[in-house]
Amino acid sequence: MRKVITGNEAAAYGVMLSRAEVVCAYPITPQSRIPELISEWCAQGLMKAKFVNVDCEIASLGYVMGASAGGVRVFTATSSQGLALMHEQLHWAAGARLPIVMANVNRPLGAPSKVGCDQSDSLSQRDTGWLQFYCESNQEVLDTIIQAYKVAESVSLPVMVCLDGIYLSNILESTEIPEQERVDKYLPPYRPTFRIPDWGWKIYYKDPSEIPPDHGADHMVSRYEQHKWESKSLDAVLKANKEFQELFGRGYLPVAEYRCTDADVVVVMSGSAVGTCRTTVDKLREDGHKVGLVKLKMFRPFPRELIRKVLSGRKKVAVIERDLSPGQGGILCQEIKWALNANVRSEFVPIYPFVCGLGGGLGEHVGDITPYLIEKAILYTMKAEPPRQEVIWLGLQQRGGDEYDRNAIKIS
Repeated sequence: MRKVITGNEAAAYGVMLSRAEVVCAYPITPQSRIPELISEWCAQGLMKAKFVNVDCEIASLGYVMGASAGGVRVFTATSSQGLALMHEQLHWAAGARLPIVMANVNRPLGAPSKVGCDQSDSLSQRDTGWLQFYCESNQEVLDTIIQAYKVAESVSLPVMVCLDGIYLSNILESTEIPEQERVDKYLPPYRPTFRIPDWGWKIYYKDPSEIPPDHGADHMVSRYEQHKWESKSLDAVLKANKEFQELFGRGYLPVAEYRCTDADVVVVMSGSAVGTCRTTVDKLREDGHKVGLVKLKMFRPFPRELIRKVLSGRKKVAVIERDLSPGQGGILCQEIKWALNANVRSEFVPIYPFVCGLGGGLGEHVGDITPYLIEKAILYTMKAEPPRQEVIWLGLQQRGGDEYDRNAIKIS
């Protein structure tokens, strides 16, 4: 069945098709329609799940943590300040290895308060231990929710599925909604066999006989196990995607190349703007430029070896991202620099760090990642020497006369 739905609705359909048994989420723009629609389905009997109303985001995550520890498939959703409010328990959920699936609709963190798109809210939670996926389309949102349960339950780690605020959450797209029978074939019921150990929190080992005697008291052992399984989860992601593609005819690699075979300059992007960039790459190819695109879907664990494979040896790499770590630069760019140049005996790859589209949405021109700006960034990367500063402000006009503004590059 194909329907024209928003990204929020696509996320809700993914949850229903995955047969989540407990759902608890607190409303916050622009993700409110996700729990709203799920609560309607539960009330109407269309979805066999318990929907729980609570008074804040930290309570919603706490509720699904308890249900997940009891062996139930769960879901929650949030955005921006709501995700920030959950911060304390994000660490706990990952440390306890609870296979929770959460949808986060990317929105700027205040101040100032904006309703648009900025991926900094989820990227700023990169050290909490949650797997993170970023979606390009509403179809990818629906499909990724289903795949997220497969991955989360296979490695017993929580997964955050991120979709751009407004550009996906509120925009209608034609989306195929798969049959329940096919989803059931892909994703069987969640029936864990673990038992919670004596110290009262879950679970590094699905069989209690594997638990070392000192595990509950040793924090470093716990972190070692968490890091080990997080690092191994890439294999689970690839396996889940392969099985999904075989059954449904579509899939989403953690790192996907587009027209990169002979590309001298490669652009790396994530989220809804990938589609815009794909069209721009096609245009530049028609003009004779050897340009390619790399779509980064998986951010945690960071797919270091896959990034090295597609970017090593390139003449230049441009990273265009909708996030910022103030005083440091774009978050994706810093991770890519580490992946390409840490502990690798190879030629340094010049990286051009563009930040664009912060707060985008609702017709705010400065917040849009447009084909014009993407083309400007690519052509600048082709012609200019590598920049010395950590941010190239793409689409931002000159703001003043201080030293940083005089030395920064502005492309508008």
